[in-house]
Amino acid sequence: QVQLVESGGGLVQAGGSLRLSCVASGLTFSINPMGWFRRAPGKEREFVAVTSRRSDITYYGDSVKGRFTISRDYAKNTVYLQMNTLKPEDTAVYFCAAGTRGITSKDTGYDYWGQGTQVTVSS
Repeated sequence: QVQLVESGGGLVQAGGSLRLSCVASGLTFSINPMGWFRRAPGKEREFVAVTSRRSDITYYGDSVKGRFTISRDYAKNTVYLQMNTLKPEDTAVYFCAAGTRGITSKDTGYDYWGQGTQVTVSS
């Protein structure tokens, strides 16, 4: 059974940083593109970042480019999202997702999802 478990969310002031982690189990981590999405209150789920199975390709949503970095540790079956220069508009529940096809920014391209971790950025 595939499980994705996120952690690292919390409350931070604007301009601060957080690092989210997502531990994957039940899948062959090295063959899955891994992505991060977020959902703010009253809004649709939004693409944040994705990394290819070999970590040689990464894409970011326009709103986080230059501030967020996605990475993965194959030994720990973990994907990270380093978030810097956080803004109040980054407040959302952040979800980790695993795909089984090519990398994509569309949520329909992912087969497995975590439960999410709350990030709140105060002004």
